[in-house]
Amino acid sequence: MIREHFEFRQTVATILADDPRHVEAAKAGMMLARKEVERQIAADPYFSATFEPYFPEAAGKTTDRMIRAASPAGVGPMAAVAGAIALAGVEAMVEAGAVFGLVDNGGDIALVSDREVRIGIYAGASPLSGRAAFLLPPTDEVFGICTSSATVGPSISLGVADAVTVFSPDVAFADAWATAICNRITRDDTSVLDALAGTEVRGVLALVDDAVIRWGDLPKIVPARVDERLITAGKRPV
Repeated sequence: MIREHFEFRQTVATILADDPRHVEAAKAGMMLARKEVERQIAADPYFSATFEPYFPEAAGKTTDRMIRAASPAGVGPMAAVAGAIALAGVEAMVEAGAVFGLVDNGGDIALVSDREVRIGIYAGASPLSGRAAFLLPPTDEVFGICTSSATVGPSISLGVADAVTVFSPDVAFADAWATAICNRITRDDTSVLDALAGTEVRGVLALVDDAVIRWGDLPKIVPARVDERLITAGKRPV
């Protein structure tokens, strides 16, 4: 398996693939998505500033995904940017013939896989951090695993959770909801999860101090030793 670090401006990603051509496809897909987001921001700076749902005319597929994902979650479009860019990378890998491909864009992951994949749990001081992993079954459709944290990493969060991980077949949607849930959930108030019924969210794991909060269908969690050197540390988005 090839593991390659990719960094361009605020995008800091890890690409996993079996074929060098698929790595290059992922980079090209992410760059096209980034350019689209940059055009949107240049034409409308409010797009990158608002923390509320916003409905401008989209510059293209990626920005349209961000706008549509953010609205039901009650967040601004930029809350979905990392997931949307990761999705564009994996879609490009699939178009290049990949049956296995993963893009980890600063903790927001898109993947397609013909095998089981372990994704480590890292959540600061949480008891699960560094000691467990999600065991994802094979999937021939692109799937999203997106994480937001109020205590780890550079992303803006209005909450207190060490980590909120959202699983969804819509990667941008998973990213937006990870932000929204992380902004609102506490160990004593999980009411934000009530809004997930009937949405594209399949499952949520929230870690708040020593509390472990589960919702929906989650992959199996197995013991693991997470190598922190392999964690993709993101920057402030775009």
